[in-house]
Amino acid sequence: MNKKIKDLKPNLKNPRLIKGEKFKKLIQSIKDFPEMLELRPIVVDEDMIILGGNMRYKACIEAGLKEVPVKVAKGLTEEQKNEFIIKDNVGFGEWDWDIIANQWDNVQIGEWGMDVWQPEEEVDYSVLEGVELDETLDEKTSLVKRGIVIEFDISVYDEAYELIDNARKQGNDVGLVVLKAFREL
Repeated sequence: MNKKIKDLKPNLKNPRLIKGEKFKKLIQSIKDFPEMLELRPIVVDEDMIILGGNMRYKACIEAGLKEVPVKVAKGLTEEQKNEFIIKDNVGFGEWDWDIIANQWDNVQIGEWGMDVWQPEEEVDYSVLEGVELDETLDEKTSLVKRGIVIEFDISVYDEAYELIDNARKQGNDVGLVVLKAFREL
């Protein structure tokens, strides 16, 4: 069901915020893909107080929408409402970075709002101009791990993923294993 946006009430207890550039991306995503709101409506209680989607609500206002899809959660206790507010904003899973690196376009998913890596040549180091870095920082950066994307034929991808995952679980440095294998070629 659709409701006039002016009839919805932001939840003052909502502890989740989206600010700055990420909020601008959310506004743009609503403009670019408004059908997403139908697929994931704003959740409200019987009093039209938002339980889920406070930031989408604010972004919809900024995008100039007058009505938005809502789902009314009926019969919830105050404790259940509070639980919903938190659980709706908690990410229980984690990203499979191997799949993201090999099967997704990092520029596109970055535009969709996901925090992704940037190729080194695209990182803006200008913010460090004039900053004196002490030697301990140089020492620490030598310990930073960096990733390399390795493409696998789809027919061996599952096997490769399982072997790499097992190696990591055993505490092996997968990069050193790969490097050793290449040296032996």
